[in-house]
Amino acid sequence: MKGERLCKNYWKNWPHSGSIFDIPAKTRRLRELEFELSNPDLWNEPERARKVNGEATGLRKLTDTYNRLSSDAQGLSEMLEMASEEEKLELSSEQTRLEKDVDFLYRETLFTMKHAEAAAIVVVKSGAGGTESQDWANMLFRTYIRWAERSGFKVDILDIQEGQQAGISSAEFVIRGERAYGMMLPENGVHRLVRTSPFDSNNRRQTSFASLEVVPEVPEEEIDIQILDSEVRVDVYRSQGAGGQGVNTTDSAVRVTHLPTGVMVAIQVTRSQIKNREMAFQILKQRLFDRERKKREDAEMKARGQQQKIEWGSQIRSYVLDKQYIKDHRSGLMSHDPDAVLDGDLDDLMWAGLEWMAGKRVSEELAVED
Repeated sequence: MKGERLCKNYWKNWPHSGSIFDIPAKTRRLRELEFELSNPDLWNEPERARKVNGEATGLRKLTDTYNRLSSDAQGLSEMLEMASEEEKLELSSEQTRLEKDVDFLYRETLFTMKHAEAAAIVVVKSGAGGTESQDWANMLFRTYIRWAERSGFKVDILDIQEGQQAGISSAEFVIRGERAYGMMLPENGVHRLVRTSPFDSNNRRQTSFASLEVVPEVPEEEIDIQILDSEVRVDVYRSQGAGGQGVNTTDSAVRVTHLPTGVMVAIQVTRSQIKNREMAFQILKQRLFDRERKKREDAEMKARGQQQKIEWGSQIRSYVLDKQYIKDHRSGLMSHDPDAVLDGDLDDLMWAGLEWMAGKRVSEELAVED
């Protein structure tokens, strides 16, 4: 099982694992939700009641599973202390089952972010550096498409902006599948590539950057965003295929720019201008909704005396191809098979990223309590 390094031996230290699984915080939250569910007035708001009940059901399942596994782990530990060598061999299958159950529970606790089950709207953008960075953006784009395909997910490519000489300047796509947003969220940020340049006749070593933006496809009923006609500029143009070739003979691609914020969405996924326009406005609402969410989070972090920087120097991961390794700068995990990773073998890096994010959330909560 990939990523089993995350929690293979947790059962052996089960008395101390409550903090690892953040059970105290989950229990407190469950009590809050159960108190809210006991209020008869809640059911006058069906949508709110559905959300509260759904969150409570998920937390109840996690805490109940934790308590069951806690009992099993304690019982197994006691039996192993008294067992002979032969009996320990007989108990090995029970130990293996428990390890798998703990691993599953641990992974469940990593998806505490809102909208973890949603589809992921992903934008890849090249950084400064012209052809080098545009080629790197194209490599990243292919990597995540391959990961989605290997995972059995569906991909809808919304827009691709070709580079001037090679690669792409940007690409936007949606990944749909079980916990697509939850799995993709750790990939959000700046990715750094170091390699011997294939575009340099002197074979010099080059560093390139590309960014990945990941937002959830939020259910439309949750988005309270009004977009006035006077606030947008709509441009239509001919859809482009690979190499800049037109894919049809009509101006069906649509670009919508939200003038107050500068947020721009371009869609050329269908041959219908009307459908592309509808989809562009849907994505624009998602972007504006996420923008407001991030503003609130930034304000909360500022109030806690924290700052969050997203800049070219703050890369989350480095891909050093001439030395054959990839390093995630948050989790510290390294891969020495960059070819496999760039072909979509991202699961270990993603799970390590989710683990890092979970640890960061717990640390921030403890800091607030202090």
